[in-house]
Amino acid sequence: QVQVMESGGGSAQVGGSLRLSCSASGSAGPHTPDRFSMGWFRQAPGKDREGVAAINVRGETNYANSVKGRFTISQDNGKNTLHLQMNNLESDDTATYYCAATVRVLGGSWLLRESIYEHWGQGTQVTVSS
Repeated sequence: QVQVMESGGGSAQVGGSLRLSCSASGSAGPHTPDRFSMGWFRQAPGKDREGVAAINVRGETNYANSVKGRFTISQDNGKNTLHLQMNNLESDDTATYYCAATVRVLGGSWLLRESIYEHWGQGTQVTVSS
């Protein structure tokens, strides 16, 4: 069984920064690869969950337009540890952030689609206030 766990949520003021981290561990079966493609999603109250940023095992990334230039996704070399550096935060960034992992190797816009991810964390709250 694959376990995904987020950390690093909290509160910040508009214009501030936060860093989220996530780790994926365990096995999904005998053919589970060593590395997962991973992504961050978020859900604000009353809204659908949306893709924020993701990275595949080839190092390809994709970002939602709303966070480009402000958020940076990274993955520790050779590990299933994911980070999201969030700078210049806006009030609209307030949401529960979820980390997800998949054994699929897809790129481009596929990376921000919920449907490709099999394993999800419980979420961590990010609150941005003015």
